[in-house]
Amino acid sequence: MFADLLTQDALSVLVVSFGIGIVVGLTGMGGGALMTPALIFLGVPPTTAVANDLVAASVNKSVGAAVHWRHGSPNIRLATYLIIGSVPFAFLGTFVHKLAPGDTDHFLKMILGGALLFAAASYMFRMYLQLRLVTGGNEAPQDDPDLKPLLTIVIGALGGLLVGITSVGSGSVIMIALLLVYPTLSAVKLVGTDLLQAVPLVLAAAIGQVINHGVDWAVLIPLILGGTPGTFLGSRMARWVSQSVIRRGIVIMLTLSGAKMLGADATFLLLLGGAMLLLGPLLWGFIRQSRGLEPFDNNAAAWRLPERSQK
Repeated sequence: MFADLLTQDALSVLVVSFGIGIVVGLTGMGGGALMTPALIFLGVPPTTAVANDLVAASVNKSVGAAVHWRHGSPNIRLATYLIIGSVPFAFLGTFVHKLAPGDTDHFLKMILGGALLFAAASYMFRMYLQLRLVTGGNEAPQDDPDLKPLLTIVIGALGGLLVGITSVGSGSVIMIALLLVYPTLSAVKLVGTDLLQAVPLVLAAAIGQVINHGVDWAVLIPLILGGTPGTFLGSRMARWVSQSVIRRGIVIMLTLSGAKMLGADATFLLLLGGAMLLLGPLLWGFIRQSRGLEPFDNNAAAWRLPERSQK
């Protein structure tokens, strides 16, 4: 087993999981939506990719949740309602593969492709919603919002079912739904709450996947060794790193990954990626301008040199 961990494939998984872990810690989004297709593109079978990603996520998200817990950011009651709905449905979702007609891996790739495209659309919608909140002139209240228990439980159930089937949804679909239902919840509390509820959610899905498919240690161990420090680092950086550029990159990656899963050829992917890269900022600039902002914001993520004092 130890020889399997010293291969180039294992090193590739470790490096990729570290990078994706940083994104998860920063935004609370993109874990399964980025890691599962990345594993498939590295040659891991879809069912193995989903199972091992969920097991690793149960560890990595625990680290991110612990960091956010120390800063007091999660909304405990909100996370509890989500867990009530998500945990049982996440476990049940892992058995859906057995109902698939024909090739299970092909079925899973089709479902995963659709889930990735839906996640990409959700990300774009979230960016637009946040832009509306920023330009609305309303200051978010310091108190926690009034909770809607039944609706929150339903959100958790639907998100949990999607996670159990594809490993996608804990940081994308659920996050978007929370933003729609609780628009005054601050960004830090939103990420912290989502990471907290995602721990038992992915753990339940991981248990179901292990029962059905087992684990591949040569994949799982690099996932944990790379993703855990990445998620910890991203969570520590979440308060001072600009996330806008990261989210735009996530949208492009999810769209291309989803199209690839659904069978798009290389030429189409190249054209699609180029169009999103070149035309996306122009469209976003038009949307910003329609909200009364400058079309293009400054590069908030760039290093800034201290101003020199004039003598």
